Amino acid sequence: MPASNLWADPDPLILASRSAARISLLAAAGIPLEAMAADIDERALEEEAQAGGADPGETALALARGKAGAVARLRPGRMVLGGDQTLACGAEPFHKPVDREEAAEQLRRLSGRRHELYSAAVVMRDEAVLFQTVTSASLAMRALSEDMIARYLDAAGESPLASVGAYQLEGLGIHLFEAIEGDHFTILGLPLIQLLAFFRQSGAVPQ
Repeated sequence: MPASNLWADPDPLILASRSAARISLLAAAGIPLEAMAADIDERALEEEAQAGGADPGETALALARGKAGAVARLRPGRMVLGGDQTLACGAEPFHKPVDREEAAEQLRRLSGRRHELYSAAVVMRDEAVLFQTVTSASLAMRALSEDMIARYLDAAGESPLASVGAYQLEGLGIHLFEAIEGDHFTILGLPLIQLLAFFRQSGAVPQ
């Protein structure tokens, strides 16, 4: 069956992001979409959520909801998906590194330790939240030498700056790990299995 037959909604899904990973995951699943970046202050929203006592999963949900809501207000009547991912190593939260030096420092802090990724998805239409979920995965990074960190950052180019934790598991980041527990799509930043279940329930994807 052609991929276009797997989406029953008359309009494409709007993704409140220009994340290449999320676009690729949805496209591979045959979901037609329009990508539109959300104009929000992610760091301020994250700090607000954490100040209110949100854990990493709840923080990811708050960020995803903020993105979906910002775009839904601009595209009335349309189904909008917001997604986000947070990383926690013990009690320490991580953010996307701003430069190579910060990426190297994040890898030093994660080296030889286990951390958790939390991926959230929120679907909205206008002001209504139609669906929300957050899933988690646990990853063990192997002990990294300074030489390995430098070699990885040299080879990966700008890609470590696009992801929390300074790695993309679907690319060269796989060299950094010794054990992974959790859903593949969660690790890539979108709880796709749960999202597709919602689309089937809502009629956007055939049963």
